[in-house]
Amino acid sequence: MKYIVTLVAAFFFSNNLFPQQFSNWENYSDMKVTKDLVISSEGIWAATEGGAFFYNPIDNTFKTYHKSVGLNGISLSAIAIDNYNKVWFGSEDGMIDIYDPATNSFSSILDIFNSDKTIKKINNITISGDTVYVATDFGISLIDCKNFFFYDTFFKFGSFSSNIKVNNILVTDLIYVATDFGVAIQKTGATNLSDPASWNIYNQSNGLPALAINKIVFYNNSLIAATDNGLSIFDGSAWQTFIGITNLKIIDLLVDGSNLFILTPAMVYQYDGNTISEVVRVLANPTKLAYSNNSELFIGTDKGLLTGNNFIFPNGPAANQFPNMVVDKNGTLWSSSGKDAGGAGFYSYDGTEWKTYNVEHYPELLQNGFYNVFASSDNTIYAGNWGQGFIRLKNNTIERFDAYNTDMVGIQQNNNFVVITGFAEDSKNNIWILNLRAANKKSLYVLTPDTTIYSFQNPLEQQSDYSELKNLVIDQYGTKWYSMVSDGTTGLFYFNEKGTYEDPTDDVYGYLSINKGLSSNTIFSLAIDRRGDLWVGTSLGVNIITNLNTVLTSANPSLKISTSFSVRQQNINAIAVDPLNQKWVGTTEGLFLLSTDGTQLLANVNSSNSPLLSNNISSITINEKTGRVYVGTDAGLTSFDTPAILPVESFNGLNIYPNPFILKDGNQLSTIDGLIRDTDIKIVSVSGKLVKEFSSPGGRVAFWDGKDSNGDLVSTGIYIVIAFDREGNSVTTGKIAVLRD
Repeated sequence: MKYIVTLVAAFFFSNNLFPQQFSNWENYSDMKVTKDLVISSEGIWAATEGGAFFYNPIDNTFKTYHKSVGLNGISLSAIAIDNYNKVWFGSEDGMIDIYDPATNSFSSILDIFNSDKTIKKINNITISGDTVYVATDFGISLIDCKNFFFYDTFFKFGSFSSNIKVNNILVTDLIYVATDFGVAIQKTGATNLSDPASWNIYNQSNGLPALAINKIVFYNNSLIAATDNGLSIFDGSAWQTFIGITNLKIIDLLVDGSNLFILTPAMVYQYDGNTISEVVRVLANPTKLAYSNNSELFIGTDKGLLTGNNFIFPNGPAANQFPNMVVDKNGTLWSSSGKDAGGAGFYSYDGTEWKTYNVEHYPELLQNGFYNVFASSDNTIYAGNWGQGFIRLKNNTIERFDAYNTDMVGIQQNNNFVVITGFAEDSKNNIWILNLRAANKKSLYVLTPDTTIYSFQNPLEQQSDYSELKNLVIDQYGTKWYSMVSDGTTGLFYFNEKGTYEDPTDDVYGYLSINKGLSSNTIFSLAIDRRGDLWVGTSLGVNIITNLNTVLTSANPSLKISTSFSVRQQNINAIAVDPLNQKWVGTTEGLFLLSTDGTQLLANVNSSNSPLLSNNISSITINEKTGRVYVGTDAGLTSFDTPAILPVESFNGLNIYPNPFILKDGNQLSTIDGLIRDTDIKIVSVSGKLVKEFSSPGGRVAFWDGKDSNGDLVSTGIYIVIAFDREGNSVTTGKIAVLRD
């Protein structure tokens, strides 16, 4: 059988895999939706849709666990603690992870994940002795918790159909199984449990009020079943209604001494053997119950852990939705969340803490469907809403712009319903705004620094009820580029008012499609690179347009449109340009790093070779001052550091690390930090002999592998690092001590 052990996140990476150094990986996800709980002597462990967390109720602290620290499962569905204090996690996709607190390491079991089963969800994990009983959507698997080997799987119980969903397992002297088709109980003395005849089965013909059984427990020496239609008690041959609870879905049961806690969709009840009482009204969708050592009841819900009247959960993004992101001038990350009722506001992350802007905290927002965010050059934040216009956030003050206080016009069906899908800033610090399906056909607005708003129309747009305008960018000539998808005149549009906001006679506008050389009319992303070229992400790869100035000089411009063959046929959901003018391209199959001209594929990052949470990428943004790349996916956010950092304006000394530089096998790198753009570097010995000469990639940092110009590792000693610009006008030096191991 197969299992892998992941000791640290760096297990995934090597210099052979990625030509650049990607480091300090982190994952961020919403962990409110709690699927399962387990109590340890130190606190509460929770399995959530966004990973796992541990909550210490004594000091009210959290620890979170993602792929970046070795947890391979993402959407977790089950949890248990074995007799060796290891924590077992089951996932929606069949992944099983085991965390050992003693070594702070993870192991992963891939048998179910790699199986040929269509549905592989882990519904429940039960520990008995050294055996781990795993309830899945196709039966029960048994695992040895000491060596992680599978040693049996049961697919069929009595006359039940094969491969049925198992919701819960109870192990005492016999094995009791709650399924979607009734209850299966091991026959006394039966040992070959793979034989269907080893099981007695019970369904509605035996008195159960429903087929779906969610939980089985022993209470006061009686077997109790939680069903989709009430509680039942087993008399040894048939089932009967228990304590009068009928016509009510029972989600979970918890036994604590003489008390039975009963979880329903809206209430937790307590039965003490005589009477039933209401304990907690649950104003959320509940999933599981847990009872701590100090008699505190915890309820897993889709809003976090409910204890008392409080929902508690780790700090994180408000949702695992990142349709659009930006990093502001202070290095704070901002993200939108989504359309209509699916939105959760917008959120920010300063490197330490997430903050959510939604109607609950800021009623003046009116609606949580924020689809787009933008940070201007003066660090003002703009957020576009799906129906309520947009807001401007400056100095912690929110100002709303909508159909009621501006001339913006909404959609045809409701002129007050203004959907803003894009922002961009021109060279005059004007903020340009893209308006979805405006009834007056004016899709472009500009907000000037004095807060005057002008509107513009591209006559070539032919919109429908399902058209979606998006991806607004502005080139160095002041031309606005945006796309239309879904319906209508799909393709790429451009518009330039030539600085006259109230004179349409000199407006320049146009439309590009596959007839003009685009690979596809379905355009998902746009970006202007550092050379002023327009990168167009389509459903069939990337197009690059280089002579953008021609749209201002010709009514029918002959644009030079080329294709990056490295990502042809890919759905290009997002494009970001780093300080080295490299292109980070997000697709439905992972993240690609392209060379400056798109001719070379420099790296491919995906969920298999990295902590990337999903291959379906929705957005990318970069902190140019640190080189940190943020990748939004449909399963959460991933970030990592790269060497692509903005160069300094002038030399102010070099920071060389590690120092001393210990050479072992030639796979180590020394970082040279503090470079200006286009720096040349020489490594010389203290005697003045040239050891190696190379150029920086163009950013603030460069790397030396400890080798000379012949490719041999240098000897132990002190070496001088000389950095200078191409013209030789600026020079700085540093020293590095090399130790051969």
